[in-house]
Amino acid sequence: MKRIMLIGPSQCGKTSLTQCFRGEALHYQKTQAIAWSPESIDTPGEYLENRRLYSALLASACEADVIALVLNADAASSPFSPGFTEPMNRPAIGIVTKSDIAATQQIAQVEDWLKQAGAQTVFITSAATHTGLKEISTFLNQRNVHVV
Repeated sequence: MKRIMLIGPSQCGKTSLTQCFRGEALHYQKTQAIAWSPESIDTPGEYLENRRLYSALLASACEADVIALVLNADAASSPFSPGFTEPMNRPAIGIVTKSDIAATQQIAQVEDWLKQAGAQTVFITSAATHTGLKEISTFLNQRNVHVV
């Protein structure tokens, strides 16, 4: 399995995704620092929300096979600038979380924001209903991750 680095704002569902990938029960856990595991790099939302901490994201990206931009389906705006992933020099995907609580139009808007930021493939997910998780796992288990 390719190692995925999850980047997104606070409370968008990054840690819930990692819990689902590990087969754990969902429970709230605030990520205070970068959490490293063989399959994932879970970053605190504050690292994205504070530009002074971008260097930590860039340095950590060197240890990832795939960058995942994560944004909840009911987000009011995007924290990602256009081309956000370019300096990371890794394939980038987008993950829309909490799809079970948003309208189709909201999901489409978030998907567009993620593509503008550099995600070439976007997965629509819900940790609560386990929607879209199998597709991400299949993608990460491909021998050659090539984002088109």
